[in-house]
Amino acid sequence: MANSLKRRGQKFIKRFSKTSIKVSEEGKEHIKENIFERVSHIQNIRLLILEWSLMVLALIMLSVAQAIWFGSSYAEDTFVAGGSYIEATVGRINSMNPLFATTSSEKTLSRLMFATLVSNDYSGHAGPGLAESVRVSDDGKVWTVKLRDNLKWSDGAPLTNEDVMFTLGLIQAPAVNSIYDANLENIKIAETEAGEITFTLPTAYADFLSALEIPIVPKHELEDSGLKTLVEDEFSNAPVTSGAFMFNATQSSSTSDDVIVYLSANPYYYSGKPDLTSFGVHAYADKEAVVAAMNAGAVTATAELSGSDIERVTTRSFTTKATPIDAGVFAFFNTTSGTLKNVELRRAIKSGINIESLREVAPENAALDYPLLSSQIALENYPALGAYDFEAAKTEIARIAGGEPININIATVNSGYLPEVAAKMCGELTALGINCGMMTYEETQDFVANVISKRSYDILIYEIELGADPDLLPYYHSSQATAAGLNLSNYRNALVDDLLIGARETLDYTLRAKKYESFLEYWVSDVPAIGIYQGNLTYLYNKNVRAYGDDVRLVTALDRFVDVPAWAAARGSKNLTP
Repeated sequence: MANSLKRRGQKFIKRFSKTSIKVSEEGKEHIKENIFERVSHIQNIRLLILEWSLMVLALIMLSVAQAIWFGSSYAEDTFVAGGSYIEATVGRINSMNPLFATTSSEKTLSRLMFATLVSNDYSGHAGPGLAESVRVSDDGKVWTVKLRDNLKWSDGAPLTNEDVMFTLGLIQAPAVNSIYDANLENIKIAETEAGEITFTLPTAYADFLSALEIPIVPKHELEDSGLKTLVEDEFSNAPVTSGAFMFNATQSSSTSDDVIVYLSANPYYYSGKPDLTSFGVHAYADKEAVVAAMNAGAVTATAELSGSDIERVTTRSFTTKATPIDAGVFAFFNTTSGTLKNVELRRAIKSGINIESLREVAPENAALDYPLLSSQIALENYPALGAYDFEAAKTEIARIAGGEPININIATVNSGYLPEVAAKMCGELTALGINCGMMTYEETQDFVANVISKRSYDILIYEIELGADPDLLPYYHSSQATAAGLNLSNYRNALVDDLLIGARETLDYTLRAKKYESFLEYWVSDVPAIGIYQGNLTYLYNKNVRAYGDDVRLVTALDRFVDVPAWAAARGSKNLTP
């Protein structure tokens, strides 16, 4: 049996071998006959081959083009999550504790790192921040705050009423000397059984909601720190935060006093994690250093330069956005100084000053005739300002002088267009026959202590914040004509005092408007100040990033960060939804 199978296998192998050889020989003949022997015919059909080759190539190219076209039809180049953003600021960073933020650099860090109880929204009105809701009693004296649920600090710890009560206690403690102490002066604060926080005011205050724009600090980080040494706590150098960004690192320059604070996106931010991966705040000593940094492309943006400064930024990588803010530049007349105590002299100066000429210094800024903005409150009646009459004013000033020289000292700060406005006003006064001197100061604590507090000027050219809601009591009530007050004109008028208190305490919009109309009659007649122009934020930023939106109304320059979670510095392709 085995031998039979063996013989059959051998026969099969022989037949398979003969067949393979035969197929191989036939294949060689076929290739020779149909390929090699026909190569010589290619010359006769070369045009046809070329045509077919071109057709095939064209089809391939069309297919690729179609694929690209279809891809672009359903995708677009846009900003995507990721990227880094570095903003240049001016001023030292002495502390990153928001309760002590005084310089521009510190205020920028405070806004980026710390959420507030109440925050201005896109429309420029105060609304919920960490607070889910804020209610006010019918008499306007009791304000009740309820926190959002599930709030967290950047270290993952819960943010609760304990943190809020702890922070408010620090602010009210005299030993702490926080920049927010005036917001809570003479106010009783308590936590209710319902888990809400109440603020009981001694009198009604219609704009108290804005006073609650207070950053909260973590109790679990600071409760063991002494009140007098709070600013020196390690928290000031590496804080736990609640805002859109959290602290990452600090880098000091080896050749200058410049400092860069690097922040990372906070995944626990109540409004959602920002699109930017990181945000850097580069603190420079002055505007000259900022201009140099912009020209070198070392930073992404800055809000520190005025229109005249921006002219020195020569690189074309940046674009400018100018946005009005709720602030105003005024010439404040010191009504208690020997010279300008005379209201007739103040009126004569007002009529003899060419205000339009002063405004030409800042052409992109809107004119501001009154200490109220139409965006704050709508008034039906505004008092007449009086016409510009140089010759009549000069004659009146000479009559008042009675042959004696009139000396006026103008003070201002080295910020924006203020020095140019002051210089131009000094020229106007000189033309009216007044001896005018001018001093320009750096905006430091020394300036506040030695010039503002002491009212060491006859006229102060200065910009003040007006707020989203009108409240002129700090600037024109006689109680604020003190070293610690903001009545920069030292203006005193008992009838005005009553009007300002009444406007502050009433929640009735129509009644408030009437009181402010009456106040403006006195303001125009008594001339404690002259309005020049509304403040502007001039923001210079790289063309390849997305900063604050065009629809954002700014109350202060810091409100540019209201939509910072949507800022972007990285681009990519995004599929479109069919």
